[in-house]
Amino acid sequence: MFQLATKQQASEILNMSFSTLKKYRLDGTWIEGTHWVKLNSRCIRYNLQLIQDWLHNRHDPIAHYRAIDLYHAGLASNQKRTNRKS
Repeated sequence: MFQLATKQQASEILNMSFSTLKKYRLDGTWIEGTHWVKLNSRCIRYNLQLIQDWLHNRHDPIAHYRAIDLYHAGLASNQKRTNRKS
């Protein structure tokens, strides 16, 4: 299960400063919609599991892209629709 976290939660859990979170977000290191989401102009949420995977695999991008693919495959929008018969 993937969990989205506030910058305060992400900073504490990942042991990163707010400025480091923002740097990785703004310089394109982390992908919008995957590693983080912007809910509105003042509300950002971080995907803790994918960022932790990135921390462990940042020198092996192929391994990290596998985790990204699994994340996207698990989203409800990517699930196969079943035909219901009434």
